[in-house]
Amino acid sequence: MAAYTMVPFDVIKASGEREPFDLSKLKNSLRNAGAQPTAINSVINDLEKRELFRDGMSTKKIYREAYRILKQKSARVAGRYKLKEALLDLGPSGYPFEILISELFRKLGYNTEVGQVVKGKCVSHEVDVIAIRDNEHLMMECKFHNRQNHRCNVTIPLYVRSRFLDLKSAWIKQEELKHKNHSGWVVTNTRFTTDATNYSKCMGLKLLSWSYPKNNGLKDLIGRTGLHPITCLSTIDKSEKQLLLKNDIVLAKQVCEDMNKLLRLGIDKVHAERIHNEATEICNHNMEK
Repeated sequence: MAAYTMVPFDVIKASGEREPFDLSKLKNSLRNAGAQPTAINSVINDLEKRELFRDGMSTKKIYREAYRILKQKSARVAGRYKLKEALLDLGPSGYPFEILISELFRKLGYNTEVGQVVKGKCVSHEVDVIAIRDNEHLMMECKFHNRQNHRCNVTIPLYVRSRFLDLKSAWIKQEELKHKNHSGWVVTNTRFTTDATNYSKCMGLKLLSWSYPKNNGLKDLIGRTGLHPITCLSTIDKSEKQLLLKNDIVLAKQVCEDMNKLLRLGIDKVHAERIHNEATEICNHNMEK
């Protein structure tokens, strides 16, 4: 089949900036969600027919319409496609995001704890996530945002580094911790400013965001581990998302493994089965990858 070509045009990003539309990014997002080539081509053709590939169109509208079309073809693939939006839906509190980060690192082989109060050299600190694996000892500060265009500026890593240094001063005097490699982390579901990135590199602070580090950001880790947030599911509405999150059901796999969790929250059996089926499709797809 001949490669698809289009007349170049600019789109409006969430930040209000204009940039040339990159069709390969849209294709990659569909492909990463598990869409097959025929489905990808079908979505692109439908978008073109609806005249969405034109100058001044917002990226949000293009991707939203792509999701709607994809949902008609496969609810499972559509659920995985809307991952960025699903992370924004983990609010309003930051706790579900902390649980997600903890479970991601647990899947990567770490022992993790959430919301621990730890005594530093000077004062005590509440640490969002502590992760330990072999000689690694990670202190992680999680910054959740419900707006896609929000960026963590340099004040966040400045603040986190000062907390980390106070804790490290205490850890290096503890027999069970003094020989470990301690590192401070800032984790966000959105992005960092350039100053935040440059400062953190200079000071040895680790950053994790939607797409940073390259090929190892949140979207990559979630894709590799298969730990998709419950908010990915297209079969639950906003109020049901909040109900599940308030009851510490953060991951699709929790519903995949036990549908009774839904029934105990008062969700009727027929609807619970639909939710369970979609969660199972997502879980099984990742097991097969």
